[in-house]
Amino acid sequence: MYFTNLKVKIGNLTFLFVTHITNGTGPKLSATRAYLSGFKSNLSLEKLYPTSRLDITTIPKAPESKDGKFSGYIPMDKIQVNYVRSGGPGGQNVNCVSTKTEIRFHLASADWIPEPIRVKLAERVKNQISKEGYFIIKSERTRSQQLNLADTLDKLRNLIHSVAQSLVVPEVSQETLEKQRRLRERAARERLREKRAHSMTKQGRQSPTLDS
Repeated sequence: MYFTNLKVKIGNLTFLFVTHITNGTGPKLSATRAYLSGFKSNLSLEKLYPTSRLDITTIPKAPESKDGKFSGYIPMDKIQVNYVRSGGPGGQNVNCVSTKTEIRFHLASADWIPEPIRVKLAERVKNQISKEGYFIIKSERTRSQQLNLADTLDKLRNLIHSVAQSLVVPEVSQETLEKQRRLRERAARERLREKRAHSMTKQGRQSPTLDS
């Protein structure tokens, strides 16, 4: 028993005929396949988007946090994800499926968070860090593991952005500085006026003396 292959090319199509011969009884056609090696459909990406440089066969490079700014990217290989039973109403599904999501990561060694933001974040959530140094975020918002996982990641991302925003020192314009100077001068004049009025009131309350 042996096999023979025959390739026939018609235009852009290449046909492969596999012939199966057993005990010399004659050829038997066992399988036929067509390889669309040169064929391009009208709905192919190359024809729909001829100028696109997107390659769906390769994994895009993860964005990096530069200049002390958080890019918003959370590496899943640095995050531990656990699913446990959810509480509250939900029928028998609550007792059967673990949908409550818990993510944790070691905050001190989280190099994907810029160091100034990481230090400030550790100060803000110091009461939520475990003895081993893990920061934990939980979610049981829905009865879906994927949605709860997305919710925990969204909470973490918003928290990091909030901490990063608190570190930004706003730039003060010259107009604002001049306005603040005028307000300070006005407040100083008002304090002097009140002191004079208070002093005159005290003098008016004093009893007359023989010399007056």
